[in-house]
Amino acid sequence: MLNPLDFPIAAGPFAPTVESLATFQCPDWFRDAKFGIWAHWGPQSVPMFGDWYARSMYLQGNDQYRYHCRKYGHPSKFGYKDILQLWKAENFDPAGLMDLFVESGAKYFVAQAMHHDNFDNFDSKWNEWNSTKIGPRRDICAEFQREAKRCGLPFGLTEHLAASYTWFATSHGADKTGPYAGVPYDGADPRFASLYRENDSETLHENWYTLNEKYHQDWLRRMTDVIEKFAPDLFYSDGEMPFHDYGFRMVAHLYNTSAAHNGGVNNAVYNFKQQQGDTHHLDTTPGITKIGVLDYERGTAETASAEPWQDDTAIGDWFYDVRAKYKSVPEITDTLVDAVAKNGNLLLSFPQKPDGTIDDETLFILKNIGVWCKQNGDGIYGTRPYKKAVEGTAKHKGGAFQEGAVAFTSEDFRFTRKGNTIYAFQMRESSEGRATIKTLGRLYEQEIVRVTIGGQPVQFAQKDGALLVETPANPQPGLARSIACELAG
Repeated sequence: MLNPLDFPIAAGPFAPTVESLATFQCPDWFRDAKFGIWAHWGPQSVPMFGDWYARSMYLQGNDQYRYHCRKYGHPSKFGYKDILQLWKAENFDPAGLMDLFVESGAKYFVAQAMHHDNFDNFDSKWNEWNSTKIGPRRDICAEFQREAKRCGLPFGLTEHLAASYTWFATSHGADKTGPYAGVPYDGADPRFASLYRENDSETLHENWYTLNEKYHQDWLRRMTDVIEKFAPDLFYSDGEMPFHDYGFRMVAHLYNTSAAHNGGVNNAVYNFKQQQGDTHHLDTTPGITKIGVLDYERGTAETASAEPWQDDTAIGDWFYDVRAKYKSVPEITDTLVDAVAKNGNLLLSFPQKPDGTIDDETLFILKNIGVWCKQNGDGIYGTRPYKKAVEGTAKHKGGAFQEGAVAFTSEDFRFTRKGNTIYAFQMRESSEGRATIKTLGRLYEQEIVRVTIGGQPVQFAQKDGALLVETPANPQPGLARSIACELAG
């Protein structure tokens, strides 16, 4: 049996220990970018029936199981290995998509390297189940990276492999009732163990990750391959940092590889979902939350954070789902503004069809976000938190999986700062054409000498208790709007 020390890492400033990795400093590109687009895309998009399809198609009674049986046949006869063959990506146009993402205001781009389904979207050194050999016969990640570089966007990748061993155990089961009761699903066939793993337990481990060290080693080999092939600017694990010493070696390899490409200075970000003191997680090593940038899936920080963080969410479901209801443009821009005011970023996934295209509703949403970013981006990109993040009573609930639309009013504001300018985002316009910003009154802030909206000067008066601003009609009614307030001197 190998041990973590048998896996070499790139030479550089970081050792594979918490003490060393906790010296991580978030690079400015990430702090300045604020808004990223994520292509959470792979063969599970084929049925167009939602996230976790490869697991749930083997759960008798589940909606996706019923759909699979009626669309493709029973999973003892037509399993996930057969779904893989149907993924063709025949209309995948990474150049056109990347141009659209730039137009939408994104300042970094992230692709999915592999999901829990143990299928790699690149030319994998260690996994025959990959997109260059099966399905599209294309290196999806390499094509995305090429176009991100063309557009000047930092490029990231996500891995969801660490949970695969327990997540995919359902494929080894069998129906308990009905005409196929007791007939093993195709995952139980040893010929396909390299895809479905060797786990025949149908219960997800309560801590998400397997304790089987064989798969810790498999994970590290494959993460090392990803890092060496792509040297990503951002690398994301769907959960806590996996597998203790194996994970520390992976993060050190990521940072040292980046440093080798950037004059000895790490320019990469590691995203993970670990909250210090949460005993649900396997690894509670003191200081572990400092080794990268914490991520809140479908959620936000309760208050402003001293350290950068990220909210990752999707317009709809994680994989394309014909049943999904999409987020509105106001909900998305509200989330972005709230995150940035609290020192966070927003990474937004869109639903990509199996052929590689997006639907008209998604296109409409992305284009309207782009219009908003052009009008309000000065208060987003390159900013840092103001001394106060929030004014008003309407708030997002903090924590992962707590997202949702908020009933903002014209009395709710979010604040950012860049140099000598404070940006006050009025979350909804006033019917009276006025913004009353208590946080920026003379009693609380130095003299404000100029106020602009959309680059145009507007009338204002700074009273002791509030800054009063005359606001013209909002070109995007119902959306938050930036009010730029320039300080004296």
